[in-house]
Amino acid sequence: MILALPPQVRQCCAIKLLLLAGSFYGSPAFALQDAGAIAADSSNASANLEPRIEDGKQIYDAALFARFVPQTAEDMVRQIPGFTITGGGGERGLGEATQNVLINGQRINGKSNDAFTLLGRTPAAAVVRIEILDGASLNIPGLSGQVLNLISENNGIKGSFGWSPRWREKIDTPWLNVEVNLSGKLADGDFTLGLNNRNSYRAGGWGAEIVRNGAGELQYVRDFFSTFDGDNPKIAGSYSRASSAGSVFNLNGEAALNIFRRRSERQLSGPAIADRRELATGSEDEWNYEISGDYEFAVAGGRLKLIGYNRFEHSPTNSFFRQIFSDGSPDDASRFERTANEGESIARGEYSWKNGHADWRISAEGVYNFLDAQSGLFVLDEDGVFQPEPIDNGNSRVSEKRGQIILSYGRPVTAEINLQAQLGGEYSQITQTGAGGLTRQFVRPKGQLALAWKASPHLDISAKLQRKVGQLNFFDFLASVDLQDDNDNAGNPDLVPPQSWLAELELNRKLGAAGSINLKFQHERFSDIVDQIPVAGGEAPGNLAGSAHRWSAEINSTFLLDNLGLKGAKLDLAGYWQNSSLTDPLTQQKRRFGFDRKWTWSADFRHDITNSLLAWGFGLGDQSNAPFVRLNYQFRERNNKPRTYMFIEHKDIGGLKLNAQLINLIGQNEQSQEIFYSDRRADLIDETRFGTNFYGRIFQLSVSGNF
Repeated sequence: MILALPPQVRQCCAIKLLLLAGSFYGSPAFALQDAGAIAADSSNASANLEPRIEDGKQIYDAALFARFVPQTAEDMVRQIPGFTITGGGGERGLGEATQNVLINGQRINGKSNDAFTLLGRTPAAAVVRIEILDGASLNIPGLSGQVLNLISENNGIKGSFGWSPRWREKIDTPWLNVEVNLSGKLADGDFTLGLNNRNSYRAGGWGAEIVRNGAGELQYVRDFFSTFDGDNPKIAGSYSRASSAGSVFNLNGEAALNIFRRRSERQLSGPAIADRRELATGSEDEWNYEISGDYEFAVAGGRLKLIGYNRFEHSPTNSFFRQIFSDGSPDDASRFERTANEGESIARGEYSWKNGHADWRISAEGVYNFLDAQSGLFVLDEDGVFQPEPIDNGNSRVSEKRGQIILSYGRPVTAEINLQAQLGGEYSQITQTGAGGLTRQFVRPKGQLALAWKASPHLDISAKLQRKVGQLNFFDFLASVDLQDDNDNAGNPDLVPPQSWLAELELNRKLGAAGSINLKFQHERFSDIVDQIPVAGGEAPGNLAGSAHRWSAEINSTFLLDNLGLKGAKLDLAGYWQNSSLTDPLTQQKRRFGFDRKWTWSADFRHDITNSLLAWGFGLGDQSNAPFVRLNYQFRERNNKPRTYMFIEHKDIGGLKLNAQLINLIGQNEQSQEIFYSDRRADLIDETRFGTNFYGRIFQLSVSGNF
């Protein structure tokens, strides 16, 4: 569960996530394997990352990555020209495959235990090769475009570790950002085991917010200092075993904590108010687990795969807001508490068989997921005692029972073209107990048609048309409280899952020794899309009438610079542009989806210096989002400058690999604007707030090794 936060907090969290992404992609942590071998491989860096082509696959043998001294399979995958991991984590049930990563030809049957997690637990020494191929050419329904297949083999027990503290002005250091991974053989099978807190962070910012009334007159200035601390320690493992008869067994599990704290201290002064101090805090103390397993075996001329999945999450959260007035007026304070239990259980079966050149598969899946939440609102009275206040629709249980059946068919149409088709549907029953609770049933069609065309030895083109059913956020059924700005949600028991048609075209151009370029274009047409609407008691997320649209273009490219005379260097360029349109439920005018991504871009340079153990690099990037819109409220944010970083790396200092990185070189800060309307339809403004959030420069040290 993610704690509902006021805009200022969402703003700082967005910065934190952006910086984490920038540093993670800019300088992944690698481990030392053999210093002498590294020096030799570095001197041969001109071999670059050109794959060999075999049966239409791009094959990257493990030796091609030696110059990067990878610690894990994840480190290798991040260096593949033009490839990006997509999908996974937020899908409806398990469904057909969506994440474009396979492990030894098998899809990953998990959510938290996703591709990044499994690749991060696989040691580089266990990797035999990495294959890039088109998903529509596989007998794995749901995949299209570029798909990565990791071929690994464990011999003996291997381990790796990493530690990445950060230092920032005014912000605590996350000393416990560590991970330890172990893998090897166990009882004729392969296992991985990982203990990590790699998502640990200490973030925050400081600045000022200028508040004016609708006439533009200064009301007050709010100076603030905010911190956000998070730790996500987890233990995760997997076990796989293949029998001599061809049966395959996989088991994955994870248990984790998610501990979050936020604190914002503010000083308000101005001509329109009594001077005051504000304190806003929040916390979450979540624990969760996930377990999944599958067993595949031959039966009746085909293969049957049985899959089970279960996840549970317990999340107590707390928000607190207090105002202390300098004129001696009584304090104003309130507290909102919620304890939420969430769970999902899935049983799935897949039976596949061949008929001539055609691959057939039928799958059936049953899902039960739920949210059970208890909420409380408390307001400080004149005697300084917190008194409970009623919340309509604050305590409720929302559950969904769902079943789906999909028939899949795939075959080569010509030597260069492969076809994949799926057709089926789902039945779901959504039940809400408590005030205003309802039980409703839905039947929805689902399916996909995909084509893969090898237009030339250097150009792959894929296209798909997909009918999708979206996943509802069960918290939208419940009431929530914004203690500071009264941006409350009343909850909506009438929500239905959105549906859409998605059309996608992907082109992958291999440049040989010069790199790779990947282009992707999408258009999605929605019905029943969810946005803020008027409901009894205020406003809440709800379904919009009519259709909505989103279209996008994306490029991911890698240019290897050896042929330009810069041996061992590469440049990664990425960009994403998106537009969208829906009918605003209040004004009936067309606008973008709320807080929709408008564009992103990034450029990352890395140079592994030949005949040395040194590497260096730098990068920059930026992004922009559409405004977040409520019925009488709008929130915008922008960065004043691009994100920037530079790093230097040594691959053997006392048997360890060290990467030092400096982030935010040119002083990026974040600017926000909030508009509170008395009537947004008439553009009547009640109040505006303009804020600037500073967070300074960041120094990160990454230390890693093997054992």
